[in-house]
Amino acid sequence: MILVTGATGRVGYHLMEALADARADVAAMVRVEARAADLPGTPQHVVASFDDPPPAEVLRRFDRVFLLSPAIEEQAELETVFIDALLAAGHGPHVVKMAADGFADPGCEVRFMLSHRQVAAHLGAVGLPVTYLAPALYMEDLLALAEPIRDQATVSVPAGHGRVGFVAASDVAAVAGRVLTSPGHEGATYVVTGPEALRFKDVAARISAVFARDVDYADQPADQARALMVAAGLSPWQADGNLELFDWIRQGGADTVTATIRELTGADARPVEDWLDDSRASFLVPVPGLPRSVF
Repeated sequence: MILVTGATGRVGYHLMEALADARADVAAMVRVEARAADLPGTPQHVVASFDDPPPAEVLRRFDRVFLLSPAIEEQAELETVFIDALLAAGHGPHVVKMAADGFADPGCEVRFMLSHRQVAAHLGAVGLPVTYLAPALYMEDLLALAEPIRDQATVSVPAGHGRVGFVAASDVAAVAGRVLTSPGHEGATYVVTGPEALRFKDVAARISAVFARDVDYADQPADQARALMVAAGLSPWQADGNLELFDWIRQGGADTVTATIRELTGADARPVEDWLDDSRASFLVPVPGLPRSVF
C-alpha cells in the first residue's frame, strides 16, 4: 500500500489522479480531514502531519511512501522526524523522496537544495530503500509572475541569461506514479525536466506568442527583487533562498534537460507553450492563492 504525503499540493494532487488511474491501493496523509474529500479517486486517508506522524500501527501498513513537504526553513527537520517515525515503527518502506534538481551537487549551496541534501544524508545513514525525484523548476512557478506580466507586459526576475528546464507538475506526478507502482527503482535518482532549457527571455517570447501580446524580459536587480518578494509576503528566509536560486540559474546550474519523462512514462514531456495555453486564464485574470515562492 502507498502513503502519499503532500497529497493536496500541485504535484501531490496530480499524483493522486495518476494512482487512481492505475487503481493503486493508496492513502493520503492530510492535516485536516476535510481536505481528503476533494482528492481524486476514492483513496483512504490518514490525519497526521510531519511533526505529528501517524502511529506505528498505521505506518506499518505502507510498503511505499511518497515524501513531499513544503520548501520552508524547517523542511529538513520535519522530514527527518517523519523518517524516524517510519524507523521507530519497525518498518522499512521504500521511500520515494521529492527533492529538486541540484540537490545532489555538493557545490550547489541554494538553501532549498541543502535541505533536501540533509534529508538524503539521513536516509542514507538509516538505510531505508529510497528513490529520489529531482524536478527542475515547475512551469506552475511562472504563475507567480502573472501580475507583472498582466500589468507591465514584463517578465522581471534576476536570472540573467540562465536557462531552466521548466517541467509541468503533472509530468513530475506521472513519473512519481510510475516509480511508486513498478519495481526496480531503489537507489535511483531521476532528474525530471521539460523538453528544453529556456532563458526567461525565451519564456517571455513564448508568452508573447501564446497570448498574442508583446511581453519583454527584464533582468531585475537582486535588491529590487528581494524587496518586492518581502512586500508580497515571503519571509526573509524564502526571499533570500529565491535570490540564491536565481544566482544558481544565472551561473548555469539549472541548464539541464533529461529524457526521464519519456523513459519512465512513455509520453513526451509537456512543452511550455502547451502549458501556457491551458493556463491562459490564470495569467489574464487575477487569481487568489497564486504561489508566493518561485520554488
